Amino acid sequence: MDGIIVYKDDDLSFIERLKARGKQQAGYAATVREIVSAVKEGGDKALFSYCRKFDGASVTPENILVTRGEIEAAYREVPKKTVAALKKAAGNILRYNLKIKPKDVTTGKAGARAGYVIRPVRRAGIYVPGGTAAYPSTVLMCALPAKAAGVPETVMATPARAAFGFKVNPLTLIAADISGVQKIYKIGGAQAIAALAYGTETVPRADVIAGPGNIYVALAKKEIFGDAGIDSIAGPSEIVVIADKTANPAYVAADLLSQAEHDELATSILLTDDAELIKLVCAELEKQIEKLARKEIARASLRDNGAAVLCRDLDRAVELSNLIAPEHLELCTSYPRGLLPAVINAGAVFLGHYTPEPVGDYFAGPNHVLPTAGSARFFSALSAENYVKKISVIEYDEPHLAGACKSIAAIAGQEGLDAHINAVKVRIENKIEN
Repeated sequence: MDGIIVYKDDDLSFIERLKARGKQQAGYAATVREIVSAVKEGGDKALFSYCRKFDGASVTPENILVTRGEIEAAYREVPKKTVAALKKAAGNILRYNLKIKPKDVTTGKAGARAGYVIRPVRRAGIYVPGGTAAYPSTVLMCALPAKAAGVPETVMATPARAAFGFKVNPLTLIAADISGVQKIYKIGGAQAIAALAYGTETVPRADVIAGPGNIYVALAKKEIFGDAGIDSIAGPSEIVVIADKTANPAYVAADLLSQAEHDELATSILLTDDAELIKLVCAELEKQIEKLARKEIARASLRDNGAAVLCRDLDRAVELSNLIAPEHLELCTSYPRGLLPAVINAGAVFLGHYTPEPVGDYFAGPNHVLPTAGSARFFSALSAENYVKKISVIEYDEPHLAGACKSIAAIAGQEGLDAHINAVKVRIENKIEN
């Protein structure tokens, strides 16, 4: 395809191009900081002002919440087969998160036990982008893990723009209802993140905020982190496809385009040991892109951030993928499970020729809210674990405390903390040798 750059595996300049995308954030940071500070200090007044400025929405305490009537109207607008599909996907997502949610752990023996107990946060806040597009899958992916974790209250923020009659997309409302979201606030952008983080007169403070958004939302989450928990700081979408000669070029091209259509800053990279496959995939990209409604976005994405890399072997392809730490990694090879042990950095891995990335986006169960911009080195997919806390629990009886006291005193003494030693001595002083 005209515009996509082909590299050899010893040329890492395509990774530098990836990193350069982050430089765009600097110009937005000061604006976001100002918005967050204003909402933190000014509450509803500042929140509503920014909603008017950015969304053209006249938000008030009386209309900020979606009503039950609006949700019921949404069910009348959406085809029943779509509602059924959302419920089926929701079932998969909930079952998956119930299966993987953390459980209490205890180690040791009677008299000297340690471990932790799991407690859900009190309130989860989820953010869902709005406007011209609907993202019901994002609602399911953010809210159902909170439900699986046992969070007592989940609230949602999503913009309702004046251009659309100050309404939230009906698909978004239905997905929220299916997921058990208790309250939906018609607010968006950095101001919504600030409201959820600090609370206002009408918006309750959330303990954890999760969900994707534009650069303003991403930077706002970064700004409030520490005052509230977050899932991760999302950037543009990414996909890396590792493919060998058994891969179908049409499949690979379709998967690269599935991310390229998101955003001009999205990244789509093919890593392969087969030079002929690169030629065939490029031809398929040219053919398939013409059929896309968002072809100009996809074309710009591939031109500016796409790459095809010819690797000496598949082991080298995995090495390069680990350097990228992609959001999505597809292993389109003859034996994908053979490569999986070498994968150490990825948000989600899709195995085989019949597991395209949209299976994870919409249906399988694992989350599509994933680490981006290399953060898969240390972040994981959103899950029930994001909505719980592990509280350490330690229990010693007198004999076991006596057995540990010399070690405790030795360490505390070296740190010069006499009161720590005394807290042990005062309980079993007659058992401690001076």
